[in-house]
Amino acid sequence: MKAVSVVIPAHNAAKTIASTLASLASEVGVIGEILLVDDASSDGTAAVAMQAAAKLSLPLRVLPANCRDAGGARNVALAQVLHPWVYLIDADDLHLENGLRALLQQAERRPKADMIVGAYRRRVNGQDRQIKVPNGYQTGCLANAAAYVKGDIRSVAVGSVLASRHLIGQTRFPVGLAYDEDTLFWARLMSTASLAMIERPVMVYEVSPMRSDDRFTIKPVKRFLDWRRELRTLTDCNIPVSALKTREGLVALKIARVHYARGDLDTAARFLAVAVAAPKRRSDAWRCVRYKVKIGSRRWFSRSGIHLQSAL
Repeated sequence: MKAVSVVIPAHNAAKTIASTLASLASEVGVIGEILLVDDASSDGTAAVAMQAAAKLSLPLRVLPANCRDAGGARNVALAQVLHPWVYLIDADDLHLENGLRALLQQAERRPKADMIVGAYRRRVNGQDRQIKVPNGYQTGCLANAAAYVKGDIRSVAVGSVLASRHLIGQTRFPVGLAYDEDTLFWARLMSTASLAMIERPVMVYEVSPMRSDDRFTIKPVKRFLDWRRELRTLTDCNIPVSALKTREGLVALKIARVHYARGDLDTAARFLAVAVAAPKRRSDAWRCVRYKVKIGSRRWFSRSGIHLQSAL
């Protein structure tokens, strides 16, 4: 039964897209279509994808776009999916053999479930790391959405979730954000979803820490304010403001840590102040204290060094 529409956003992914498509080959019996959104690529991504799909007998359809935005590219495909289940994966990630079948089997066992969450393996700079197993989910939709936003539930990866087309409906990814757009999308789905989980890894999530951190260093204040404005719209699906403020603190703390590591102590201190003011878990409160001490210490040593040089 062809039950799944696969969505892949791609921008200049010629080096990786053939491997991503090959990783889906074991699922050809359940995949009804693969919608590859070629988002303003200049490296022949579409041609490479079509050649690979033809060799693998995969039902690929290329959708040209000029979004220059992963969320926007996904939205182009979400508006056109035809099959009952939707599976999203990025053009540099890998699906694990028969992972889709495992997700579909859980959907059959749990017929009321419309969002199936699987485990995934993190791969950092090409090195396999730990397997992330979904946990902490409850029976209540809003409880799950709030817990997810607050970080009390392990984050899912794009590529570890099977969601029904009915559940997605008109829900779309936010566009124009530098980070965290997938979190906002999943939170919206979770606010009405009946969830089921499997502990089996279904994909490999490729992570580049440097690339991830770079997103926080370009126009950090503007990007944070744009993101926070979008975050606050989650109140329209009844996620509590307290949960959203907790999320603000988590993201602000991450930005502060990146700027501290790169030596921009003033920006680090500004974002740390946002994190300190937000509601948080005890572990995050201790992190705030540690970074406040670290920033203060580096500033003191910096000033002391200047004074010493002046004295000499």
